[in-house]
Amino acid sequence: MAATTQPDYDKPGDKGEERVKVICLGDSAVGKSKLVERFLMDGYKPQQLSTYALTLFNHKEQIDGKPVSVDFWDTAGQERFNSMHPSYYHQAHCCILVFDCTRKITYKNLPEWLRDLRQYRPEIPCLCVANKIDEDMDMTKKTFAFAKKNNMPFYYVSAADGTNVVRLFRDAIRAAVAYKNNSTDFMDEIMKELENFKLDPIPSRTKAKKVEDTANGDNDVSHEANLIIS
Repeated sequence: MAATTQPDYDKPGDKGEERVKVICLGDSAVGKSKLVERFLMDGYKPQQLSTYALTLFNHKEQIDGKPVSVDFWDTAGQERFNSMHPSYYHQAHCCILVFDCTRKITYKNLPEWLRDLRQYRPEIPCLCVANKIDEDMDMTKKTFAFAKKNNMPFYYVSAADGTNVVRLFRDAIRAAVAYKNNSTDFMDEIMKELENFKLDPIPSRTKAKKVEDTANGDNDVSHEANLIIS
């Protein structure tokens, strides 16, 4: 389904549900698209988008018993500082900031991405993500000061085997809804949880598939849209 204008997230969805927008930021090839696709579906879906487009994934979720329509926005090769169109940030309620734990430069570039984000959305919650831990599990023993310094929840994840992906996106959705409802309680709760955070064991392929199937059983990916930013 293609669209030429972005949705208005101040208005309820077609069925009256609350609508929120979650954006993904980070260097090229850190795995942003793969993380979204891992959460939404079992396996990866190849994409072919122009440089001037982005991908929008819609997801249905239940938060505290209430229906929520979530749009995950993903870039299309535009991952350069100060080059993201302001429309990408417009009305965003939460940001997932991703780096590749096997590529040091992607971690060093996080402050630039955060500065870019804060020009347009100075207060939205931001979740920091170390992706590709399956390639080097020793990275989970390291401390990444950037997240703590900027008071962000921090996640070790793997788009390849699904480790912590469902937890990450469920927390991002909850953070987006809490922000939209002007609540700071959620972020305080998450930060307390992370003080006692223990990395979930990396599941086997069979177990990972079962986890993803269970997570996606009641959820609906209603559309994937190429949204042209003019």
